[in-house]
Amino acid sequence: MDNLSTIRTPIYTELQDFIALFDKSLTHEDGLLGQALEHVRAKGGKRMRPILILLMTKSFGTVTPVAQYAAVGLELLHTASLVHDDVVDESGERRGQASVNASYNNKVAVLVGDYILSTALLSIARTNDCDIVCDLAELGRTLSNGEILQLTNIVNTNFSEEVYFEVIRQKTAALFESCAVIGAKAGGADKQAVEAARAFGRNVGIIFQIRDDIFDYYQSADLGKPTGNDMAEGKLTLPVLYALNTTGDTQMAALARKVKARNVSAEEIAQLVEFTKNNGGIAYAERKMAECQALAIDFIDQYVADTQLKNALKAYVDFIIDRKN
Repeated sequence: MDNLSTIRTPIYTELQDFIALFDKSLTHEDGLLGQALEHVRAKGGKRMRPILILLMTKSFGTVTPVAQYAAVGLELLHTASLVHDDVVDESGERRGQASVNASYNNKVAVLVGDYILSTALLSIARTNDCDIVCDLAELGRTLSNGEILQLTNIVNTNFSEEVYFEVIRQKTAALFESCAVIGAKAGGADKQAVEAARAFGRNVGIIFQIRDDIFDYYQSADLGKPTGNDMAEGKLTLPVLYALNTTGDTQMAALARKVKARNVSAEEIAQLVEFTKNNGGIAYAERKMAECQALAIDFIDQYVADTQLKNALKAYVDFIIDRKN
């Protein structure tokens, strides 16, 4: 059995219920809005975040409508943020397909993102759980703050690993952290278990983002973005930050500052990518993932009793760290 099958087996029925509820929430009869929502719905992905909510809920209790509505609300909130991010980043692709702003225009994309966000709020309200409503509202604030922090960091001439981790904590890890916390709460976990779940989700999210960043140093048609795309957008990620800070190479540092200034050429980006690979940047990022993986496995061993769910969560962590796209 592969990792995805191991992950989905304990929550197969619950996941089908989630997909039906999610697809229904992104359906509209109006012409343009209906078409745009169908475009978004077609790029559903592997549902890794709602899967984590369902697995965590079932690890501590039973999957109820509260967990399902929370899962739909969180996935819609995330979806809305991606639609808006593509406008901010002027991105033409999302998961290898045309983004909403590329398929229509920026005005339509912003309004569609707003509609999805409102639908997320409606789903979250249907949990009738004030604690979960507050968690998801705070998540929305954190995601927005992470985006602003990332934009601010582009003009920062320092090569700070600390700032990098703060950005990914707010932009990516916060999503997985919320999944783990909300799932644990919906399953009836006590306060100690909820806080342990929070750290678990954060570690999974850090792994996810570092793996995503590593992809950018390799050419692959499966990823939906070209090599060096992050640098083309002014972003310096963990591998190159490590290489810059450990070598003190002034020529490469000058190129890195050109990345931040958004006036770097494709040839210069290729030089930075090769420099990063040759100076241990990828290996360092992989070590960081392994550290987070060990902490995540410790949580599973300590808090998850059911063997099938334990195996599913371990396969989940393995899938995040080993994924190819």
